[in-house]
Amino acid sequence: MIKAGIVGITGYTGEELLKILSKHPQAAITGLYGRSTAETKELKDVYPHFAYLNLKVEALDANKIKADCDVVFLALPHAVAFEVVPPLLDAGIKVIDLSADFRLKEPAVYEKWYKVNHTAKNYIEKTVYGLSELNELSIKQAQLVANPGCYPTTVLLGCAPAIKNGLINLAGIIVDAKSGISGAGRKNTEEYFAKEHPNFRAYNIAGGHRHIPEIEQELAKLSGEDVALTFTPHIMPVERGMLSTIYVKLKKKITTAECVAAYKEFYKSKPFVKVLDEGFLPGIKDVANTNFCEISLKVDTRTDTLIIISVIDNLVKGASGQAVQNMNIMSGIPETAGLI
Repeated sequence: MIKAGIVGITGYTGEELLKILSKHPQAAITGLYGRSTAETKELKDVYPHFAYLNLKVEALDANKIKADCDVVFLALPHAVAFEVVPPLLDAGIKVIDLSADFRLKEPAVYEKWYKVNHTAKNYIEKTVYGLSELNELSIKQAQLVANPGCYPTTVLLGCAPAIKNGLINLAGIIVDAKSGISGAGRKNTEEYFAKEHPNFRAYNIAGGHRHIPEIEQELAKLSGEDVALTFTPHIMPVERGMLSTIYVKLKKKITTAECVAAYKEFYKSKPFVKVLDEGFLPGIKDVANTNFCEISLKVDTRTDTLIIISVIDNLVKGASGQAVQNMNIMSGIPETAGLI
């Protein structure tokens, strides 16, 4: 049985981890920890619906975590993990960080986009980027995994087969992405439903979203070339769900059926990616509360454009579900455990 701990439970990702891990057949929640040395409190006082777990939220202490846990999830705001990760790794604990703090390989790039100094630079080289379908072998050997962002998950899973099969040009990629409001965090979600709902709008346009460098970094790894894309995110008037429509120019004439066949071959051993048959389009309800990514493809023959639609639940495959998938891989158990 895997002994799992969670640091930070008050946000959406922490709550989602509690849901998944409490039902996991090969893992047990053996520790819950706050961000500081705050006094211990009962989980039921934070989430009454988890009273049946009979757990306490304790002060953050690396030595206690080492005694209690094999692996720990960090469900914390950005820049907080700088202080938390080093003592945990030094204590020999496996760590899955759900923030962006160790996703970017260049500290200067992180500092530019997140507007804070990176104070744990020495640990970046120890980090594996935790996109489970593409980095499984590295994740198996990792002690520190940087769980991907939700938008990057949709874009990278959507583009990887096309890049690896040499189907597309890397110049001029356009991503039109839409997220449920939970992607903005619990506080912003409450404000949205109180003041804006059911508004639908774009935000952080023209290169303003922090996930852009993460997407471009990983696309460059896949292709061996620098990549610059146009990325426009939107907020949908729903709590959860994410749909990215990706437009890429084809290098050669190819049919939709041939693209679908290439994608199905690429993901044939990946249980959480479903490539839909030609003519079928996924919606966010199709993947809600699951760890699946559904992908649909269509070639626009008039413009030689491949249109890729990639859909996930931003709180599951886009965050906590993928984190548990990574834990499974790191622990040598089936990656589907607790998720199907």
